[in-house]
Amino acid sequence: MGWIVALIVGGFAGFLAGKLMRRGGGVFRNILVGCVGSVIGNAILNQVGIAGSVKEFSITGLVVAVVGASVLLAIFNIMQKGELR
Repeated sequence: MGWIVALIVGGFAGFLAGKLMRRGGGVFRNILVGCVGSVIGNAILNQVGIAGSVKEFSITGLVVAVVGASVLLAIFNIMQKGELR
């Protein structure tokens, strides 16, 4: 059941990050970007000094996933176009 919630939250986080960064994408891309973004967001928070990771659904976990997915999309934009947006 946890995987299903992770996929749903990842899809929603990827969708929000795509809208924020002005990048379109399908359902599967949103899920992938959101889930990978969640891992990136948690890694960033651990480097900043906020220990621990989000293990169940919360608004904080969603925000972390959206921030991480936005960072991932920004990296993709820089690699493809040479610009942030």
